[in-house]
Order: sequence, then structure tokens, then C-alpha cells
Amino acid sequence: MARAVAGPEIERLVQLLARVPGLGPRSARRAALQLIKKRESLMAPLAGAMEEVLGKIETCPVCGNLDVRSPCLVCSDPTRDPTLIIVVADVSDLWALERSGAMNARYHVLGGTLSPLDGIGPDDLNIASLIGRVRAGDGGVVGEVLLALPATVDGQTTAHFVTELLRETGVKVTRLAHGVPVGGELDYLDEGTLSAAIRARTTL
Repeated sequence: MARAVAGPEIERLVQLLARVPGLGPRSARRAALQLIKKRESLMAPLAGAMEEVLGKIETCPVCGNLDVRSPCLVCSDPTRDPTLIIVVADVSDLWALERSGAMNARYHVLGGTLSPLDGIGPDDLNIASLIGRVRAGDGGVVGEVLLALPATVDGQTTAHFVTELLRETGVKVTRLAHGVPVGGELDYLDEGTLSAAIRARTTL
């Protein structure tokens, strides 16, 4: 059995960092060591930033985004196109789409996807509030709902369910294209991705 090389306080720091998605035990140990070595320039500012947002983070009542203001910065932006709502499963998806800078639209976070095996049904997601936003116009006439949901069985099931509910509103429902990623080589892609790319082929 390996012996402890640091006090319990440092070991707790490592254990907490290991809970962060993308960080395993070894990565967490390296991150903790870096924080400790650069405690004045890195750890202290990080602790201050975390203390500053602690207790202030709210879930936006409009779209479901996380922010320190309500409504969130995205919903409060008057320059965004009110006719387009992009539906995502999680806040991380919203942030990822924003990083791309491809759309200047409004968002709606469902809070997950339908998953009968995990006991997640329609009432567990923010689907009803989405339908309400579309019917109310959300500050304008909503002309399109873009379903940017995961290309998984649960994601596609959720997309189909939401599409059926939106059918009566008459709004245009679209989804993200699936297929070959930018820079991707065909030889390295799985069969599902290739099939989706072929089905979604476009005219040049």
C-alpha cells in the first residue's frame, strides 16, 4: 500500500479536484501540485474567484443557463435574434455553441435528455417551459427552434418528442447536421457517423 506523501488537507484537495470532469486521480494530483507551487499567482486568485461567485450563481428562469445574474447575460442581450431558439441538453452545450460564435440566437437548456432506463421523463426536463416560450413568442415571433441535442439514442428520442410537441405551434423545427467533422478523415470515422453524413449530403 502506497504511503501518504502529503498532509490530509492536500489529499482532500486532490480528492476534490478528481471529481471535476476530465480530471482523473493522476491529473488531479498534478493539478493540485501546480496550484500549491504557484499558490500566490494561481491558487489565491482562484480561491478568490470561487469565493466571489459562491452563493451568487443562479439558474436563469428564462433559458436555464447558469450565471450570477437573473435573467442571464445571454437572455439579457437585446442584440440576439428573438426568432431563433437553440435547444440544448446541458449548460455545457450552450457554452460550447457560444464559443463557436456561429449563431447569435437565444437558448433553452432542457437539463438533460429523456432516458426511461434512468427514470428521466418529460416532467424531469424543461420541456414545458420551452413550449411556453415558443407559444408566447419569447419577446418576438419565434420562427425556428434548432434542436442541438446529442447524437445518441436518448438525444434523438428527446428531439423526436420535442418535435411532436412543437408541431401544433407551426414553428419550424431543425436539428444540427450529423456527419464528417471539419478536418476529419473518412478512414478514422465510425460507421454511424459515415451513414449520417451520407444521409445528410448536400448539393454543391
